[in-house]
Amino acid sequence: MVSYKRLNPEDVQFSSAVLSEELRPVHEEVPVPEPEEASLLPRRPSCSVTTGLLVIGCLLLLICGGWLLGTMFWLHRPSNQQPHRPPSPASAQTPDTQVKTGVNDTAAASRRETCSLIPEAWRFDCYPERGVVVTQELCEARNCCFIPASSPSSSATRPSDRNGIPWCFYPQDFPSYSLVSINDTSLGQKGTLVREVKTYYPADILTLEVEVRHETDTRLRVRLTDPSNSRFEVPISVPAATKKAESPEYIVEFSKQPFGLIVKRSSTGAVLLNTTVAPLFYADQFLQLSTSLQSQFIYGLGEHRSTFLHDVHWNTLTMWARDVPPMEQTNLYGAHPFYLAMDDGGNAHGFFLLNSNAMDVILQPAPALTWRTIGGILDFYVFLGPDPASVIAQYVEVIGYPTMPIYWALGYHLCRWGYNTSNATWEVVKSLRDSGIPQDVQWNDIDYMDQFLDFTFDSKKFGTLPDLVKDLHAHDQRYVMILDPGISSSQVAGSYWPYDDGLKRDVFIKDAEGRTLIGKVWPGLTAYPDFSDDVTHEWWYDNLQRFHEKVPFDGLWIDMNEPSNFLDGSTNGCPSNSLENPPYTPGILGGLLRAKTVCATAQQKQSVHYNMHSLYGLMEAKASASALKRIVAKRPFVISRSTFPSQGMYSGHWLGDNRSQWRDLYTSIAGILTFNLLGIPLVGADICGFSEEPQEELCVRWTQLGAFYPFTRNHNAIDMKPQHPTAFSPLARTAMKQALLLRYSLFPVLYTLFHHAHVHGHTVARPIMFEFPKDVKTFGLDKQFLWGRSLLVTPVLEPEVDYVDGYFPAGLWYDYYTGDSLHSEGEDLRLHAPLDKINLHLREGSVTPTQAPNLTLWVSSGQPLHLVSALSDEGAASGDLFWDDGESIDTYENNLYSYILFNVAQNVMTSQVLHSNVEATYITVETASFYGVKQKPSRVLVNSQDATFTYRANQVLTVADLGLNLSQNFTISWM
Repeated sequence: MVSYKRLNPEDVQFSSAVLSEELRPVHEEVPVPEPEEASLLPRRPSCSVTTGLLVIGCLLLLICGGWLLGTMFWLHRPSNQQPHRPPSPASAQTPDTQVKTGVNDTAAASRRETCSLIPEAWRFDCYPERGVVVTQELCEARNCCFIPASSPSSSATRPSDRNGIPWCFYPQDFPSYSLVSINDTSLGQKGTLVREVKTYYPADILTLEVEVRHETDTRLRVRLTDPSNSRFEVPISVPAATKKAESPEYIVEFSKQPFGLIVKRSSTGAVLLNTTVAPLFYADQFLQLSTSLQSQFIYGLGEHRSTFLHDVHWNTLTMWARDVPPMEQTNLYGAHPFYLAMDDGGNAHGFFLLNSNAMDVILQPAPALTWRTIGGILDFYVFLGPDPASVIAQYVEVIGYPTMPIYWALGYHLCRWGYNTSNATWEVVKSLRDSGIPQDVQWNDIDYMDQFLDFTFDSKKFGTLPDLVKDLHAHDQRYVMILDPGISSSQVAGSYWPYDDGLKRDVFIKDAEGRTLIGKVWPGLTAYPDFSDDVTHEWWYDNLQRFHEKVPFDGLWIDMNEPSNFLDGSTNGCPSNSLENPPYTPGILGGLLRAKTVCATAQQKQSVHYNMHSLYGLMEAKASASALKRIVAKRPFVISRSTFPSQGMYSGHWLGDNRSQWRDLYTSIAGILTFNLLGIPLVGADICGFSEEPQEELCVRWTQLGAFYPFTRNHNAIDMKPQHPTAFSPLARTAMKQALLLRYSLFPVLYTLFHHAHVHGHTVARPIMFEFPKDVKTFGLDKQFLWGRSLLVTPVLEPEVDYVDGYFPAGLWYDYYTGDSLHSEGEDLRLHAPLDKINLHLREGSVTPTQAPNLTLWVSSGQPLHLVSALSDEGAASGDLFWDDGESIDTYENNLYSYILFNVAQNVMTSQVLHSNVEATYITVETASFYGVKQKPSRVLVNSQDATFTYRANQVLTVADLGLNLSQNFTISWM
């Protein structure tokens, strides 16, 4: 057990000897052991002249040695880097724990003294393996420094985080690579790195090639590869630059000995990347790269349950797709090695490591970050922004823009595990209709299947399922079903076509010996389709097509696709080799790569599962979206549990099996904000919680918040009480209905935001800091968020309150419902929030198009528009609207859309049709409201004709009965 590492109990393994002799509480202070005397001679009196001369000599040697080390360090460092490296040892305070040295221990004493001068925040872990008690002997065998963390009183680190400080860490002279040559290329530079001294991990790659590509003015790519052997690379499509950036906003510098890369922002000189802070490792199964950070404000690095802003106080985030209910400090369903970082003056930058192997990302308070992965190559991007929204747009340009969702995807979805029959499912749908509660989509979980077999339905309990789907379609509603990747392998030969045909086509993942790998999931023993093979995609389509002929489903919910396995590995276990038991295993739940999934040695078409594991959900989503396009000939709707970068091109995501608890309500906001950063804007959490009994008040508040998830679904678990809106009291039912109707009225806003996500890489649910990057108070906000740039959502996240505290950045804000104005200087304000209300505010300078809501989006989207303009103090506002048929594929790419701009200035609103399509001719603008009209007008003109109007004391001007065609330009003016 590493005594400075806080681990889950299942990660800790001790031998009996360790337990009896060496185990101590993780919070206990461990003194630095004193070295044994090197000399066997009797001790001389401490006051002897000889001893005095020796002490003076040692001091001189220490001073000279320190000067020599400092000189070497200075000579090898890049220019102007001092503020971005660990603080100079000369300025650091020596810890209280001192080590006495004997006459012959001068070198060791000098080394220990040098080690002690490295501040705790800048100590990079030299012994990261888990399940090991790191002793001084083990540490120094790696030529590393060993110093137990100082007491809280002498440490700048918070006491609660003290156990994360490495006791074994790299000295500044730890051997690394040297840059022996560097040459210019058409895209940047290419150089050779050489390591003279092997590391303590096997299969060091001693010669590397580094290639720096100046791909665009705001995007830098760096690749570190083995020039002698090809290694696994992530098989996703990324842009191929053809020429070097002409005016890059970055400066790249190199440190030759030891090798390091420094990337600076040209405009400010801010250092965005500095890999000289710790040694580079590049062994076959251990690759490590560290960098300093500009600040402690780090976001992204999904998928983890945490606050939106990550904690940099010795925080390890592990990436390896895993089936586990969301919990803190463990790897979850997806892997996204991308971070967004705020740096000086409100600027932002991003970093993306294109690697799919199991990895740890370590954040430490220097601030600094370490990437530690066990395969592939080091292929990374730096995005210059400079604002947060630009960083995400640049990242999404690399991984792929998210798909434009079909219109009904943005409606209200209802599901549960445990309807038990199709008739029971049908009754719930009817109850919502009868209550006037909008619903676009009904789902079924695995209980619809016959013995949990994919592509089947229980003919007894769900015999009326085809009729249910027909009824949904007759009411302009849609049907989505769950599919798990595990295909039953234990049915009678010839009785289950998906497995029989899969064997014939050879579509299943194989074990290390080439046999079909068999695991266990809901139907019992199962085989796993290999979605890295195009043959499997065709087999998947055929199965979906055959089932669609029986049950004409509209979308797919792909679950358990990490892939999940109720066994560890397979029914035959897994081989004992370095793929299953690598020299270093990241901090994955269960401690083994095969924990609750298939063997790492399993064989797939493109590579071993060791490399492909976290890509499984992405590849299944790609196969599913492709099949749906062919089957329904419309935009595919797919929601996936496991995700990887570029997933947004094929599917949305829900945040997994959450709980019916207030904390889960709160953490869902961080989840949806993070996935919007990661290029998957169609994201939501299970409204009211998946497991545990739902509470009425919680469900009401969750429905209000869930109405502003980009993807809105209520879902709960088997044996739990129903939690659909009509299952609660009339008061709660009414509050939920109001929240959902509010969402439906805002469909034009949401649909337009998804258009901008699809075309420009924008976020939909947006962190407040994106719009106020110079306001540091917004950097940690994750109890509020924005839709786009102007609609501020402030939900209630606590029980038994009728108010909510929210932060309002400096500026003018308007209550969405009333138009009452609020001037803020950047302050927290308490808002009235009865049970039937979620607080919404409009930011000054915005035009928001809304519609009268109805029971489905098909009906709502045909209703007249109401335009709400929130004027700035200068009387200005702007907004836009994207409109098409809502379901055809690639309408933007094929110019089958309308796009309209709205502007208000000097008491005149104008609409400008920038692109026209027949769909817009069916929509009219019926009313317009203007918040912040400072004086009552004497006259209002619509297209130069007098119009009736109303003006309220809170400075709201409303013009009704307009009847304006959306596809034609118009003006509304007042005087």
